[in-house]
Amino acid sequence: MERREIEIFLTLAEELHFGRTAERLLVSQARVSQTVAKLERRFGVALFERTSRRVALTPVGAALYADVRAGHDRIRKGIAAAVAAGRGVTGTLVVGLEAPAVAELAADVFARFRASHPGVEVGFRETGFTDPLDLLRAGEVDVAVTNAPVDEEGFEEGPEVYREPVVLAVPRRHRLAGRDTVTLADLDGETVFRAGRRAAPYRREPDRTAATLLDLMTMIAAGAGVCPLAAHAADYFARPSLVMVAFEPGSPPVRWALCWRRGQRTARVAALAAAVRG
Repeated sequence: MERREIEIFLTLAEELHFGRTAERLLVSQARVSQTVAKLERRFGVALFERTSRRVALTPVGAALYADVRAGHDRIRKGIAAAVAAGRGVTGTLVVGLEAPAVAELAADVFARFRASHPGVEVGFRETGFTDPLDLLRAGEVDVAVTNAPVDEEGFEEGPEVYREPVVLAVPRRHRLAGRDTVTLADLDGETVFRAGRRAAPYRREPDRTAATLLDLMTMIAAGAGVCPLAAHAADYFARPSLVMVAFEPGSPPVRWALCWRRGQRTARVAALAAAVRG
């Protein structure tokens, strides 16, 4: 089968409609019909059942589709890997993440990167709670997805991966627990925690810093204070003793961005940054 024959067969097997197949491949409907008829004459068997109302694969056509699709995908991946190798984008890229939730929130970015650079093996490491740049500083990861802005010497901040609203974690019986939203002014008189050394998503210095996530959640639940957190905390850290209250619309969001060591923007890191930018 020639390349164009393969493309027409695979597309028709997916669309099961001659008109849509022609539109996708920018060819005439007659070209699609002629190609299918040619393949069926060559193989000596019908690949599609065709009536005035429907198009369907025959058992032989379905088996051929499975084999040809798998081979076609391998060829495409092989070509993409060769192109990537020619550009120097191969090897392993280790990404530091502050929490498993970050990987889920950035899943589209990593899927896009893997599709564009199949020659790169992507690995993940969870960074420290109190120091999200610890593994990056030690050279154990190539790039990290961390809170922005990154203002520590020796690091470069890359493109923003995503942003999300801020919520305030409070004890269930707290005076703010029943509110629909809160403001920065509502923090007056409260003991405010910060999760480790993360950039604060609000314009106020914290009163206390928690060493671990368990430490933070336990102290808040016990009534020791409150803590602004990224909105995904409401899903991942929900518990009966805590309430997550949204900040009023227009409040500064939590920004997550790529970060790498200064002077260590490798071809793989640059490729990931390009995937983030879309």
